[in-house]
Amino acid sequence: MPRTCHPLAVLGLAAVLATSAAVVGAETRYVTDRYDFNLRSGESTRYKILRRLPSGTPLSILAIDRDSGYARVRTEDGLTGYIMLNYLQEEPAARSRLAAMEAQLAELQQEPDKLAARLSTLQREHGDLTEQAEALKRDKQDLEAELAEIRNAANNAIQIDRERRQLQEQVSNLLLKVDQLEHRNLELSNQSRQQWFLIGAGVVVGGILIGLLLPNLRLRRRRSSWSSGSSL
Repeated sequence: MPRTCHPLAVLGLAAVLATSAAVVGAETRYVTDRYDFNLRSGESTRYKILRRLPSGTPLSILAIDRDSGYARVRTEDGLTGYIMLNYLQEEPAARSRLAAMEAQLAELQQEPDKLAARLSTLQREHGDLTEQAEALKRDKQDLEAELAEIRNAANNAIQIDRERRQLQEQVSNLLLKVDQLEHRNLELSNQSRQQWFLIGAGVVVGGILIGLLLPNLRLRRRRSSWSSGSSL
């Protein structure tokens, strides 16, 4: 008959396995600065060397086997392998930190020159912007002057049109008055002609009457003179 495993034995085996091979999260460790070490395909020197890891190389810890003393790791470019846990340290190698500090010091030493260059660039840009602002200000003044001229011309045009209409109205009134005067003059002329006609007619009639009455007056005078002589 097959032998059955006791539940306690199963739990004990699981605990041992969990202790011997614990899986770690995204912890990062660095290759010690004492030597360069090999990244292998398995947990022993018998396994194939995958890569030579320089000191200070950062590695992501995937799992740790306390019994074998190896850690399963992954490089920054994604290569997975095994390396002795003793070859790793939590902080970057001193040599790497020294190089980083030297690079940072060199960068800080270059900062004044960079700042001076940046300041010069900013000053030049400020000068350019100032010139552009002055040019825009002049353009604005020219546009305002042109707008004022346009408004003045528009006002003049309105004033001219108003004056033209007033002159047209005055001319119309004057033409109406001239027409009225001409009509009145024509009436006066007709009246004058009529008066002269009547005067002339009166003169003619008067002449005729005088011509008719004058012989009678002479005859009466003669008769009266004759009568006077006969009475003497």
